[in-house]
Order: sequence, then C-alpha cells, then structure tokens
Amino acid sequence: MQNDLYAPLPKTEVIKAVERRTPCRVPQIMAQWWGEGLFEQHGQRLTPLMDKYPRDAYLGMIPTLIVQEMGLSWYDTLQRGAGHDANVVINDWSQLDEFLAKLPDPATANIYDYDHGPWYNHEWHLKLNWCMSRLREMAERAHREDRYLLMGWWNLFFEKPWSLRGMENTLMDYYLFPEQVHRLNDGLCRMYEGYIERFARDVAPDGLWTSDDLGNQRQLMMKPDHFREFLLPYYRRIGAACRRNKMHFWLHSCGDNLEILGDLADAGVQVFHPVQKHAMDERRAAREFGDRMTFLAGIDVQHILQEGTPDDVRAEVRAMIDLFDRTDGGMLLAAGNGIVGGTPWDNIDAFLDEGIVYGWKHRTK
Repeated sequence: MQNDLYAPLPKTEVIKAVERRTPCRVPQIMAQWWGEGLFEQHGQRLTPLMDKYPRDAYLGMIPTLIVQEMGLSWYDTLQRGAGHDANVVINDWSQLDEFLAKLPDPATANIYDYDHGPWYNHEWHLKLNWCMSRLREMAERAHREDRYLLMGWWNLFFEKPWSLRGMENTLMDYYLFPEQVHRLNDGLCRMYEGYIERFARDVAPDGLWTSDDLGNQRQLMMKPDHFREFLLPYYRRIGAACRRNKMHFWLHSCGDNLEILGDLADAGVQVFHPVQKHAMDERRAAREFGDRMTFLAGIDVQHILQEGTPDDVRAEVRAMIDLFDRTDGGMLLAAGNGIVGGTPWDNIDAFLDEGIVYGWKHRTK
C-alpha cells in the first residue's frame, strides 16, 4: 500500500486493475475530464483539484486524419451541410479510390509535435496528464515516473465513417453500398494498425485509447447484425494489433452498448468506458461481462454530478465501486464524459475525493 493516499499509482497497479490481478486501489483515469464551459465557470478553482487528486495514467491523443492536408481533388468545392452532415468529405463513392490512396502514412506522419491551435495550452493539459501535442515529452515523463501511458485517437469504424460520409449516408450505406463500406473500413484499419505499430516502436505505451459512440440513449446506433458484419472484423484486427504490440485495448463508447459487449470482449477490448448511466443496464453489464472486460466506469455527468448534492455524489461513487470493483479488480473510475459548465465545484471535489478514499477502502475490506 502507498503511504500517500493521494499519490498517483505506479503503472504496475493500473495494470493489475486492468488485468484483474488485485490492485491496491481503484485507479482514476479521465476522472478530471474538463468539458465545455467548466473552466469558464470555475477558472482557477480547478487548480487545487488538479494539484490534490491523482491522474493514474498519462493520455496522449494524435490526429489520425486531417482531411484538409490530404490534397483531395474535390475537397475545396464541397457544399457544406448542417448538423452531423456538416463536414461530408466523401459525398460520392466514386471518390473512394483517391481518398484511400491519399490516407496519411503512419510511418512518416507528424504525430508527436504538431500545432493544435491557439486554444491549446500545453502546460495546462500536461498538468492534467492529458496532452494532444509534444507527445514525446509526455511519453518520456510517463516512463521516467513509472506511470501508465495511453496513446490513441478519437474515432474508429463508426464515428470516422460518419464524419466522412455523414450520419444518414453511413446508416444507409450498410444496405446500399456494403462493398464500399468494407473497403473504407479496411483502409482505415490499415492506417490504424500502422499507428499502433509506430506507437510501439517509438514510445512503447501500455494501452491504446480510442472511441466509437456506437449507442444512443436507448439502443445501438445500428442493428447488432450490421455491427457484426461491417465493424466487428476490423475491431478484431485492432485487438490483434494491440496484442502483438503488448498494449491493452481501451474503448470509449457512449450510449447503450449492451447487445455487443460480448462481441467487443471477443474482439480484444479489455477496458470499456463509460457504461453510461440511464442508457445501459449497468448491473447486467457488470454481472454478465465483468469477468471478461474491465470497466472504466464513468460517473453520470448529466444528472448526478450536475443536479445532486455532494452527499449524493459520494453515495453514487460508493455504489459504482461496489458494483464494478470485483475481488480481483476489474474497475477504474472516470467521468462519464466531459464535466461541463453548470456542474457545482463541491460535487466535482466530492466525486474525486470519494473515488480515492473509498477506492482504497473497498480494496482493503
């Protein structure tokens, strides 16, 4: 057991939690996920939280696809829409060959030291153990401090295609253009596999973090059979690439994923986030899949964290740990998504504090 209750865990303890090998406490990863409007609301009041509470992993995010830089012959003439379809890139499947031919080469892409825009504060994000630029610095720091290192990107085989094709097109493509869907996902998968290989060679992370919001508040975004036909084969390839390169496979997916949790586990997903409250049956998820998958369980940022009292928040944290933290581990604690403006400061403090205090107590019962 550590002497300092609030000290960050060494990576061996995070690995124990992921692999269900009896960690000393429940790790906190992406618990300090500051979302839209939170810094504007609380400002420097967030600094004491960042100083007091640990972040038990470093997370570095890269851009895997910057469409403006691909030199696509039709890109500058696109007519922009609205909503989910505002940034349609492949507006006709006749463009697919050129798109695939011009995908970034992971072996040469500038992924560690790129300009993320004037809004990005490197020092502030490094303090959060969450960086999106100068990633070699983060990796070196993680290895020096013996900390768990995650590297990754947002969007896999559902979110990325709908960002390229538009939501309506993507859902219709499963019926109308199955061959093209597979060609697009195969091309994306080969690119992703290349990034995993490069991570392993350059910075040796402990895990891959990525995302696909496969569910909505009531069900999957697509039929389970469509997931298994068009997405699952490529998830399996990512899982295999992680195993080859000795990385854990972490997946963020909002909404109700219960119908395919077994498929995700079979594909190699080892850590699933967030088990969204009010969307997924969290008790069934823990009961049926807790021996096959570790849960980075996310506290409800929509209602409990925004609308409850600090005592409500603490009670919810204890209930989550009681549910997901098995005798041998298998649980990590996070925010369900970004903690947004309107969330009381006292509730954020209660969430982080109870996660540490009860996260120790539950492991030593």
